[in-house]
Amino acid sequence: MVGYRKDAVPTPCEPGVTRRILSYCDEMMMCEITFEKGARGNLHAHPHIQMSYVGDGKFEFTVDDEVKIVEKGDSVLIPSGAKHGVLCLEAGILVDVFNPKRDDFLN
Repeated sequence: MVGYRKDAVPTPCEPGVTRRILSYCDEMMMCEITFEKGARGNLHAHPHIQMSYVGDGKFEFTVDDEVKIVEKGDSVLIPSGAKHGVLCLEAGILVDVFNPKRDDFLN
């Protein structure tokens, strides 16, 4: 199955942040998250395992009490239930993969 980016409608999240659902099945979901410089993904937690790949830009990730700077080509693993958030330091794109899929994103 192929997911075409051109068919994925961007959904606004926080100010300066949009999300495109690229593809999913019951076990996983892949999303492209676009950030303007200075935009935040506010601190939150969910039961899903999340992996974030930095497709472009530079970000400050907080996972539980650990803060790390990541840039293009880096990745972050966020365990189930971990409190996490992100600050965009240079405009960019994250590719997030969730296990299982985020049903809340589909509603």
